[in-house]
Amino acid sequence: MKKLLTFMLAVSAAAPLSAQIQVDTSGAGALVAQAMDHSEVMQNLQYLSDAIGPRLSGSAAMRKSNDWVAERFRAYGLAASLESYSFGVTWERGPISVNLVSPFRRALLAYSWAWTEGTGGRTVSGPVVRVSISNAEDLEANRDRIRGAWVMLNEPSFVWNPDGPAMTAADSAARRAEVERRQEAARAANADTSAAARERRQQFGIDRPFLMKKYGALGTITDGSKEHTLVTMSGSPNRVSPLPNIVVSHEDYLMLARQVETDLAPRIEATIDNRTGTAPVEQWNTIGEIRGTERPGQVVILGAHLDSWDHAQGVTDNGASSMAVVEAARIIARSGLKPKRTIRFILFSGEEQGLLGSRAYAAAHAAEADSIQAVMVLDNGTGMILGQALQGRNELEQLWTDLLAPVAHLGAGRVRQANKGGTDHLSFVPYGVPAFNFDQEPRGYNHTHHSQSDTFDKAIASDLRQASAVMAVTAFALANLPELLPRGEKRPVTPSAPAQPSPGLAAGR
Repeated sequence: MKKLLTFMLAVSAAAPLSAQIQVDTSGAGALVAQAMDHSEVMQNLQYLSDAIGPRLSGSAAMRKSNDWVAERFRAYGLAASLESYSFGVTWERGPISVNLVSPFRRALLAYSWAWTEGTGGRTVSGPVVRVSISNAEDLEANRDRIRGAWVMLNEPSFVWNPDGPAMTAADSAARRAEVERRQEAARAANADTSAAARERRQQFGIDRPFLMKKYGALGTITDGSKEHTLVTMSGSPNRVSPLPNIVVSHEDYLMLARQVETDLAPRIEATIDNRTGTAPVEQWNTIGEIRGTERPGQVVILGAHLDSWDHAQGVTDNGASSMAVVEAARIIARSGLKPKRTIRFILFSGEEQGLLGSRAYAAAHAAEADSIQAVMVLDNGTGMILGQALQGRNELEQLWTDLLAPVAHLGAGRVRQANKGGTDHLSFVPYGVPAFNFDQEPRGYNHTHHSQSDTFDKAIASDLRQASAVMAVTAFALANLPELLPRGEKRPVTPSAPAQPSPGLAAGR
């Protein structure tokens, strides 16, 4: 009898999850109809984009968007609140002017890398040099070259221009060989993979801008890494730099690199007036909630990040997804359907600076992790949802196929065995919570992402209606499953903290 029971338990554990958990999709039609026929997603997105604008974490606009989204949730009949966490110091982008002054004079398209200092409003001029500084020995060898200079630290990015001339086979092979050469050089530079060596490299990366400033460098120049003069943006209060870092267009970065290589001795002048805070501040995640009727203590989380970069409108990254989450809340509330579990809609802040808001939320609610049914995040642009990547939870493949079946006719039926990185669902994975990031149609996302082209005109209304419908249907079905999904492996979580320069370097920053 004992052997029989053991066998039955083993068979049960190995059985497909769909044989154990039945998906109730009876409310899907009403949710899809509400999404497609009564959508408010575009009017909400336009207000967020045109009235509030970009939402850099730590800014007044970020807090304004928190409050406005909470008001939207309440207008749709949800309970709403703001939940705070310690973010770090604020940073405000000021005026910038960068000019090439030799070998000819021309304005350069340039932006400050976030959380880097400016020139204090002064105009500083110097030669452009290219050096590789990956360790203290490199820095010592180049200290005379970087004094009084603007420094290019990296090889130009490999940027493919889809509208450019067709590349010959020889050119393609040469480009590929160059990429492989750089990769091999990087592997050689990091050949020592011991924990101590990794820690030394990490600490030097933190110290480098402080040391370069100490040795008299004027600032660094970073490749914008996109085509058609678009530039990428990043930065974090966890890595505040005392050295100006200007991001120029890829085209200008290539020009400067060629000028240096051919001894044309380029010089630039820059005037930059940024503002960096002196003490950590609070930021907030905005939370809306539809309480469950039978298991209110168990929660399905639908999320996106509300913060953005500040040199456009933050629409494809990630206002569009944020408003699709708000719209999913409206759809469920207005449909009249009542979920058995609580559905919580969270718009995180601090995502662009290192998932800070979602990490803080997941840590603060760690004791509740085993009662979170699943987390689903949308963060890949304005494109329609194509389906779901399983994030290593391949045993859920049939379940996700069943969850998406009611919206497969909308183009969202694909389920694939893949992991996705880079956004807020990752903050929940170490706690064993099933967490996912929907697959989306790109719709030019790699162009608009983190660039000055991330504007309202790129939003696609039909795609956002579809995405809202898919999220509402899957969240509601997960809330009504007969049992909780199995937990994933739990891993230790290291609290996020600002990176600190070596003692003595921060003085006089």
